[in-house]
Amino acid sequence: MLFRSRRGKGWFTAVNDVTLSVPRGQVIGLLGPNGAGKTTTIKMACGLIVPTAGTIRLNGYDVGRRRADAVRQIGAVLEGSRNVYWPLSAWQNLMYFGRLKGLRTAEVRPRAERLLADLGLWDRRDENVGSFSRGMQQKVAIAAALITDPPILLLDEPTIGLDVGAARTVRGWIAHLATDEGKTIVLTTHQLAIVQELARRIAVIRRGE
Repeated sequence: MLFRSRRGKGWFTAVNDVTLSVPRGQVIGLLGPNGAGKTTTIKMACGLIVPTAGTIRLNGYDVGRRRADAVRQIGAVLEGSRNVYWPLSAWQNLMYFGRLKGLRTAEVRPRAERLLADLGLWDRRDENVGSFSRGMQQKVAIAAALITDPPILLLDEPTIGLDVGAARTVRGWIAHLATDEGKTIVLTTHQLAIVQELARRIAVIRRGE
């Protein structure tokens, strides 16, 4: 993946000749220092960045040729805190993302109810997400990523900024999703203890390779 330099002079390679296959129901840790290419790789898999070369397939669907089908296979929580809309309530966020991804209201409602209950957010479902703590916002982001019950989850630093209790909840959910629900999970993080706890395999990326 090539990017033009910030000053517009020349190009630099963010991701170069990366080959990665993840079997169903497995958690893989994608590790590397800042600027190594982890987030760029995740964003290419999400279809947010178009790679300048190579192919990405999600459950057999080519992201470049069949983007709509490919992105239906994934749920993603990207690095940072703006994975959901802060002016909306937790309930409204789940209804919005479910409908956006093609589900009918009748399909979204029971899934939203279960996710909010399981994540301990049901009693606060009608409050604006902007009023939530960082950990609660992350829980809503995970619920939004799961609202369509996708087979693949892409989690970019999912526990960053969380307190001990919230991070423990998120780790428990990742383990549950892989072990009990057979989700395929790509997890990027700098917290090696989480990778050691959750991942069966690791891949290390450095300078895009």
